[in-house]
Amino acid sequence: MQIESLKCFCDLVETESFTKAAQINGVTQSAISQGIAVLEGIFNTLLVERSKKQLRLTREGQALYDASKHILETYAALDSTLQKLKGVISGDIRVAAIYSVGLHHLPPYLKKFMQSFPTVNIRVKYRHSNQIYDDVYGKVADIGLIAYPVKSSKLEIVPLHKEPLVLICHPRHPFAKLKNIKLKQLEGQKIIGIAQELPTRMALDKILNEYDVKLNYVMEFDNEATIKRAVEIDAGIAIVPKSTVTQEVENGLLAAVELEHGRLLRPIAAIYRKDRVLPPGMKEFLALLKT
Repeated sequence: MQIESLKCFCDLVETESFTKAAQINGVTQSAISQGIAVLEGIFNTLLVERSKKQLRLTREGQALYDASKHILETYAALDSTLQKLKGVISGDIRVAAIYSVGLHHLPPYLKKFMQSFPTVNIRVKYRHSNQIYDDVYGKVADIGLIAYPVKSSKLEIVPLHKEPLVLICHPRHPFAKLKNIKLKQLEGQKIIGIAQELPTRMALDKILNEYDVKLNYVMEFDNEATIKRAVEIDAGIAIVPKSTVTQEVENGLLAAVELEHGRLLRPIAAIYRKDRVLPPGMKEFLALLKT
């Protein structure tokens, strides 16, 4: 019996899915099934009751799960201690990031981290916020990078930065000459908006409602890249994170205007499961993201 077998068993119990357990461990579904069968053979007992609708642990399966969690936590702590003693930090870190953070905010941190810890392998996926929460809950991602974090009893939230939102417009738009602008001045303008279900849009709508500002949304997209292209052809104006338009402003494709209303700030945070022991690589990466 190996540590990997116990980990696959625990992942299956926690995700209640052979597919997700296989994805987490980089194996096939049949490999997960065979691993469970091996454990049941070792202990000579049924561990998991399978049905089309759900997966349920037997009493023996629950006992093995509880003991396995303790074993895995002890093993993770041991691995962390040995890495510190050897002075070599290694391992894998799976990061799921919203597009705006992953594409514009994260790259300099990745470069610095890889220079300091070349034996740590970081894999980054770009996802929408709801997918990132699912990935972290389901152990598909070790760390999630999101905006406007939602509190959960199962997640640790690490506040990172607050980045300003700015108004963007075509360089020949009348607003392009302004240094800053009030939210009320946006009424009557054609607005290119981020999709309503995304956290940045929901937070912005809440602020607009508080100040009784009604915007005329003529288009809505689920990513900043498409919004920027629409503004570049003068289809309307938009409110986006400042870091996402640095290059376009420098190249003269867009104009960015500060929002006078107390500088609208978008909180960025890292999230990870509370029940996991953080390996040294993850600790170092989180510490770097906070700088």
